[in-house]
Amino acid sequence: MNRRDARLDATWLLALLLLLAAAGLARPLLPIDETRYAAVAWEMWARGDALLPVLNGQPYHHKPPLLFWLIQAGWAVFGVQSWWLRLLPPLFAAGTLGLAVLLARELWPQRPEVARIAPFVLLASLLFGYFATALMFDMLLSFFVALGLLGLARAWRRGDAGGRPAGFVLLGLGLGGALFSKGPVGLLHLLPAALFAPLWMVEQRPPWRRWYAGVVAAVLGGAAMILAWAIPAGFAGGEAYRAAIFWGQTANRMVESFAHRAPGWFYLVALPWMLAPWLLWPRWWRGLRQGMLADSGLRLALGSALFCLVFFSFVSGKRWQYLLPEFTLFALVVARALAGRGDEAARPPGRWSLLLPALTLAGVGVVVLVAAPRLAARLDLAEDARALVLGGALALACGAALLLRRPAAALVDVRRVATAAVIAVAGLMVAVDVAMREPYDLAEVGDRLSQLEQAGRPLAIGDAYHGQWTLAGRLRRPLVTLPPDGVAPWLAAHPDGRALFVYRDASELPAAARVEYRRRYRGGWIAILAAPG
Repeated sequence: MNRRDARLDATWLLALLLLLAAAGLARPLLPIDETRYAAVAWEMWARGDALLPVLNGQPYHHKPPLLFWLIQAGWAVFGVQSWWLRLLPPLFAAGTLGLAVLLARELWPQRPEVARIAPFVLLASLLFGYFATALMFDMLLSFFVALGLLGLARAWRRGDAGGRPAGFVLLGLGLGGALFSKGPVGLLHLLPAALFAPLWMVEQRPPWRRWYAGVVAAVLGGAAMILAWAIPAGFAGGEAYRAAIFWGQTANRMVESFAHRAPGWFYLVALPWMLAPWLLWPRWWRGLRQGMLADSGLRLALGSALFCLVFFSFVSGKRWQYLLPEFTLFALVVARALAGRGDEAARPPGRWSLLLPALTLAGVGVVVLVAAPRLAARLDLAEDARALVLGGALALACGAALLLRRPAAALVDVRRVATAAVIAVAGLMVAVDVAMREPYDLAEVGDRLSQLEQAGRPLAIGDAYHGQWTLAGRLRRPLVTLPPDGVAPWLAAHPDGRALFVYRDASELPAAARVEYRRRYRGGWIAILAAPG
């Protein structure tokens, strides 16, 4: 691949990623997950404590601190605001795309077309496109898993097992970053590929004793990185926090999830739309020939992705984004299959080769058009639902435009599908933001809570508190959490206090309380309650 082609690909990808980032910047942080992580970062910032993550005044043991540190690093440079939080995911998405290119070049140095196709497939996969704008830990994890895989490939291709450690250093950094991104579960995305290397290395097999010595050194290096934080944080957070970060949370979620339980077939049913519009595209499936299974790079990508798919299917807790790090591997498999023997990548296919990707985008548009009136009626969106109609129409138009194009070489068609898919996804994201902004925008409630806190009033909430309004209100004191039936007694004991109360029907409001303020919140309402009189 010459420099001109590289610049063209980079410019095209940057334009698509900027479109997604702009769609992400247009919406507020969403409760409960995004606002929770922003709240943890704010409480650490407000306390001046970079060691111990805290939520509502209590040690927060569910996630490691890397995302919170990155948020605070941006605040140290730009001041405390929310747009930096919106830019972090696209930045790591861009890094993951770049690592996918480098990984493809390392695995298939004689097939530069694979490195050109893979990032377009990755960026335009539906779930990756969404999480490229979401303030979550999974895009960070995807970046570090791709970094570790690149180190693994370089250790193999460049003979690091023979004494040059650069590849294993990258593997160690990837492992450490994965641990810092999401805890011990990050190891499951990288270690199987390193430990089962004899199963995917067909040629250029290293001395295994040296190979595994390098893997062990990388694991120890990654463990040393996370322990440098976890040990002092464990002592600072107390015994319960220490037990949770070293074992409890990971073990509990694997054996019996308390929050995200799902059946074993969950991912098999969800994959077609998670990987839309690529998974069911016949063109790349036809490119997977029997002889290609002797390809070491393909065996690495397929084997690692399938291992994680099977493993996470047996884990009790399941969420769509748990498999996001494997999307890089999927993109490599698709790109390698489309590249074929090299000459096939430039050969135009049949007239209706783009039919299924086009129908996928059009189908998404039709579903949104049909669902918009029902969703508007259920959530009382009124005229804002017109944005959903426009978003569905845009997705339908993208599918139709794609269908009208005459199929061409693999790279050209992948660019077309990726462009149509990203435009459709960005349009739908903006449409959902316009339609749902009022019940999901927390700024007004945050401002009121800030004024109440500055006035010295005690604040409580009649529910578990996940930090939804902490950053919006720049709150510095924890909210008292109460059961719903405990709000009225608390207000009676604190007549100058105020309590947040989430409800769906007015009959749920405590009788012995006065509604001082209310507005729509998610699928119901939120009120600020005061003592009667």
